[in-house]
Amino acid sequence: MSNSLRGLDLVLITNRKASGTKLTDIIEHAIEGGVGTVQLREKDLGTYDLYCLAKEIREITEEKDVRLVINDRVDIAIAVDADGVHLGWQSLKIGMVRNMIGRDKLIGFSAHSLREVEMAENSGADYVTISPIFDTENKDYFIKPLGVDEIRKIKEQIKIPVIALGGVNENNVRTVLENGADGVAVISAIALSASPKQAATEICNEIKKIRV
Repeated sequence: MSNSLRGLDLVLITNRKASGTKLTDIIEHAIEGGVGTVQLREKDLGTYDLYCLAKEIREITEEKDVRLVINDRVDIAIAVDADGVHLGWQSLKIGMVRNMIGRDKLIGFSAHSLREVEMAENSGADYVTISPIFDTENKDYFIKPLGVDEIRKIKEQIKIPVIALGGVNENNVRTVLENGADGVAVISAIALSASPKQAATEICNEIKKIRV
């Protein structure tokens, strides 16, 4: 993975309602455990509240030299000078966002099939998340888990990094990477852990075993 895409080995997607612990505390501990990118995904927050949260998280990620990607909200990403924007099928078009944020910022895309991955790559996305790989309680998926074999099929067809999402944890991350994923994104595996730092560390240790 190129240096421009560093930090995508382990992505933490936020869900401030998943745990009683303050979100910024979870993020700080997760970064200490090895998270390289934080994806701010709080769809129910209004503009000002989201901006304030993004600004606070941006200060943390800048201090720790970790990437921050904002879900959908290009305006918030620009306002806090985030490292990029993560888009989905209901978002602005990838090409339009590229014109807004420039070539130096990341654009990720949430895909659920090879067709969507190919569309994202052809439109100029820097990376994709593919989901759900396994059963998960933290997202309202209406499709059945894709399984790890789908990762390998997708990797045979595209060149941009593929980040596996959906039910990924320290117990299955190894098989995910062995089937071609360039990195993993998690929510509950870290957010619901009694020790976010330890949870992140355990996942990172499994990733390192594969990367050696």
